[in-house]
Amino acid sequence: MFQSIEHCPEITEAPPLSCPGLTRASRGPAFDIRGRNRIAGSSPAMTKVEPIRFVYRRKNPKEDRVMARSATLENLVSSQFGSQAAAYVASPVHARGEDLRLVADEIAATRPERVLDLGCGGGHVSFAAAPVATEVIAYDLSSEMLAAVAEEAAKRGFANIATHQGTVEQLPFADTSFDMVLSRYSAHHWGDVPAALREAFRVLKPGGRLVMADAVAPVRTVCDTFLQAFEMLRDPSHVRDYSIREWQAMLAATGFTVRATTPGHQPLEFSSWIARMRTPPVFVEAIRALQAAMSEEVRQHFAIEADGSFVLDNAVFVAQR
Repeated sequence: MFQSIEHCPEITEAPPLSCPGLTRASRGPAFDIRGRNRIAGSSPAMTKVEPIRFVYRRKNPKEDRVMARSATLENLVSSQFGSQAAAYVASPVHARGEDLRLVADEIAATRPERVLDLGCGGGHVSFAAAPVATEVIAYDLSSEMLAAVAEEAAKRGFANIATHQGTVEQLPFADTSFDMVLSRYSAHHWGDVPAALREAFRVLKPGGRLVMADAVAPVRTVCDTFLQAFEMLRDPSHVRDYSIREWQAMLAATGFTVRATTPGHQPLEFSSWIARMRTPPVFVEAIRALQAAMSEEVRQHFAIEADGSFVLDNAVFVAQR
């Protein structure tokens, strides 16, 4: 343990705290963890670094009740995406891409009668299935997202798309009631992917197909760590981008037979990527700081550009019940 400030190279002058709605109550000198200068007002005679205790109190007690209501992952996901529903319907990244083409090809080859689109988001997978299937259920946590999907489906003349709100871990559908279950860019928000896969297995008919498309974690641990950090800073409802091996293991453990795994890449333009999620400036700055600090190995893996744009790994998994 450091016995004095001089022995600790990681303490520096702390910047002003910036947390809307919060105030700080502390006793004694305050220190940050980045350099060695004592903060103005602390005792020069101090010879031992004591733990600093910060107590945050909300200015408005009503905010505590609001935080309690939004404490679940489901509420966080819904609140993050509900207000941005229209942006996800219109998003070029979600409206097209090689992964969406692969999903559409699988739908066309299977020609299912009844399709379930899990975590439908802006509805692009449902729109790809609607010309082929008899019935498509667009399923999502966010009522605002489902309303946007229903509106867009009506504009496109897809009367066979119905919307349903709920969680992926507890599907309100009968056993063996779907020919195909699809999901794209949603599973990294799921709190319990194995439970969701078990539900997908349950509602699929014997021989039915599951197609999962999502961002995937790189094999290299250091790259994986940076990816999860980017994702969480951009969107606090992010849970995890799983690796291809993790996906294959989870699918097999559920009882699925993995028929195909197709890795790919998704270029992401930085400014639109953060705008879709309305990422606060402080977190945008943190992402850019991480990009500036990363090793050349990580920079090359994600093909980081000067403006922060980068390339995301993704994969499409086709499995059979």
